[in-house]
Amino acid sequence: MVARARSWKPRHERCLSIRWATSIPPVTERILDLSECPAKLRVRYSQLVIEREHTEAVSLPLAEVAVVLVSHPQASLTQAVLAGLAAAGGALVACDGASMPVGMMLPLAGHHVQAARFAAQARSPLPVRKRLWKQIVRAKVRAQGAVLAELVGADHGLAALSARVGSGDPANVEARAARRYWKALFGEGFRRLRQRPDENLLLNYGYAVLRAIVGRAICAAGLHPSLGVHHHHRGNAFCLADDLMEPFRPIVDRAVVQSLRQGIISPIAEDDGRPRFELTPEVKRAQVAPLIGRVILDGQQTTLFAAASAAAASLAAVFLGESDRLVLPDLTRPPIVPSLAPDE
Repeated sequence: MVARARSWKPRHERCLSIRWATSIPPVTERILDLSECPAKLRVRYSQLVIEREHTEAVSLPLAEVAVVLVSHPQASLTQAVLAGLAAAGGALVACDGASMPVGMMLPLAGHHVQAARFAAQARSPLPVRKRLWKQIVRAKVRAQGAVLAELVGADHGLAALSARVGSGDPANVEARAARRYWKALFGEGFRRLRQRPDENLLLNYGYAVLRAIVGRAICAAGLHPSLGVHHHHRGNAFCLADDLMEPFRPIVDRAVVQSLRQGIISPIAEDDGRPRFELTPEVKRAQVAPLIGRVILDGQQTTLFAAASAAAASLAAVFLGESDRLVLPDLTRPPIVPSLAPDE
């Protein structure tokens, strides 16, 4: 499976998914999904080389790779690939047999004053973290309201509810908004349970790619992905990524609903009155497309990668005492999605 912009591409690349945004310099935002056939990855002269049987090898600069998702059981990588990808600032996501992500590798060194930023992040006082969480939740609920207004014709009161978010969200507005949101978006029978193979399966895949994008931006900003603002769990190595990705989640939600309505994604069966899906190449392509689109940041179009980087950099500035607010894109407006076409 290859999701690509509408331009010609050699036939030998058609067993590899390489997704990118067109006409957006610099080209440092490729998402590779190795899921459809065996592959061997190695590094040669700072190029990532992908070799497959009976086809010509494909190569691209490591510096242009944002995320690599590996789910085929016969995909193999050299140590140089892992080290080179991390050194170039990329993320690697390992997936299980059902193509669901189960692990992620992020760069260890991402900023020239990383130690100072780690220290500032670790000693960030609770009031600062509560104010940050207020901004995150408010932005998320507003974006959810915009998705509902666009897709179902009414925001179900989420815009008004977002104004009630207090420092640290003591009234739990996030959960109250979620109850209205999921019911309006997917119907009465929907529950946000990760293990279910219904719409949750589609959401999970998109969220996993989004998490890798945000985690990569956090490391590049010199912050530690384990030290969260709100999320905290001793078994979660990416608490901060889970915090900062919250306002961006509605981008994935919108893509799921639109793909279902347009017939791009169809259920393969029904279980207990709920549709059951599987992660086909078409499903993955539909979920990744909005993540390589453009969003509005400070009145200008920019990529989601750049917006995530700006958010992470602003978060670092708050920890350092240089600012008191996060810089987030206008997520009440739908992303501008590039035109992607599957191979013939």
